This record gives sequence, structure tokens and C-alpha cells, in this order.
Amino acid sequence: MSQPINKPSAKGLDVCLTPALIPLYNVEDYIVVVIDIFRATTSICYGIENGAEAIIPVSQVEECSAYLEKGFDYLLAAERNGEVVVGFDFGNSPFSYTKEKVAGKTIVLTTTNGTHALHLSRSAKKIVIGAFINLTAICNWLKQQDESILLVCSGWKNNFNLEDTLFAGAVVEQLKNSGFVVDDPALAANDLYNIAKDDLNKYLKKTSHSERLKKLGIEADIEFCLKIDLTTAIPILDGDRLVKLQ
Repeated sequence: MSQPINKPSAKGLDVCLTPALIPLYNVEDYIVVVIDIFRATTSICYGIENGAEAIIPVSQVEECSAYLEKGFDYLLAAERNGEVVVGFDFGNSPFSYTKEKVAGKTIVLTTTNGTHALHLSRSAKKIVIGAFINLTAICNWLKQQDESILLVCSGWKNNFNLEDTLFAGAVVEQLKNSGFVVDDPALAANDLYNIAKDDLNKYLKKTSHSERLKKLGIEADIEFCLKIDLTTAIPILDGDRLVKLQ
């Protein structure tokens, strides 16, 4: 079996453009930032900001259901193809993660893309969750880390997507002059971000995922997911649970 080829330089800042490319990286050499702007990582950040005790990411709907069968008093959140899975409390709309609904609660979450990318990254030194709503907070934290950073874009069913790549580019914009060695995908993501940054919503109206969400009648979710710095919470994986970084 061929070995991963993308071993980071001293304090690298690298972008993995889809989960399908994760095997090309020595993930254990990095702090990983998982990105799924529409909508999983936005909702995770918002839920943790609003007092959720923990969010447990799982890969499959059946794993989510198993927590109920075991008698845990958890909220169950499952989304596939942009829609709430029948029989679950909610999906991954950020509007489901308000203080009234999630404060003090543990949520078990499975989504089409974001939880998949997270599970493929589990051998990383640390895993944190990034979204436009915690952009400055996560960038400030990353600047303080003496480790290489891998920004993992969740994409759409292992394909490249624009919204996650633009967020990666926004992170690169803030970190590129902080002593990191930037790889080619990071440079490309940063260039795309600089094209789009003056009106992210307008630029992303043409994306395939945006079109999918609009067909579901949830344009408000898209607008919310592109808001900058609504939160300072940084979710970090602690065992099998995403909790607020202290």
C-alpha cells in the first residue's frame, strides 16, 4: 500500500479539498479543522455557543438511533441530502440549535458530509470545528498552536464544493503571515476567497449545495451560515464528544 504523500513541512497550513483526499495526508501530524459550512459545522458551533453540553458525531443514521435504544436522554439529529431523517428530533439547520432547544443537552448528530469528514480525521492530534460564525475565534486559536494545520473541507459526497473551500481560504487569509508554510490547495482556496469575500452570499448563490437547499425552501439557513463571527465558541473533539474548548 502506498504511503500518504502530503507530510507537512515545519508548521504547514494545508487544505484538503474533499474527504476523498484525506488518505493522502498523514493526518496524525496535524491539528484538523473540519469544515461543513452548509450546514453541519455552522450548527455545531451555534449549538455549543448556545450551551449544548456536548454533540456526539456519528457516521450512520443507525448509530444515531442506537443511543435512543440504549435509553440515553439525548436529542437525536439526523440529516441526509439536506432533509431531516424521519423520526428524529431535528436535522442540521442552525435554527434547531437555539439556546431554548439545546442548552444543557447532549445531541447525537449524523449528517451527509460533515460527520463523515470528521470520522476520517480521527487520528489527528486535535480536531476542532470551523465555520464563518466562529471564524475570528478559531483563527486566533490556530495562530497560538505550534502545530501544522489541516483544513478539511467536507464537500458534497466526497466531491469538491465552493462554500467549504471559501471558508478554508478565509482561514488562510488570517494565518498566512503567521509563520505557516502554505500548500497549493491553500493558496487556491485563499485566491477564491479573495474573489468572493466582498459578497459571499452572492458568490455562493451559484453553488450546487445552495441550489439544493433553496429547493428545500431554506434560504434563511444559507444566509445564516455566511454570517461572520456570531460566536466565539470553538468545538473540540474530546473522546467521542464535541465540547466547548476551554
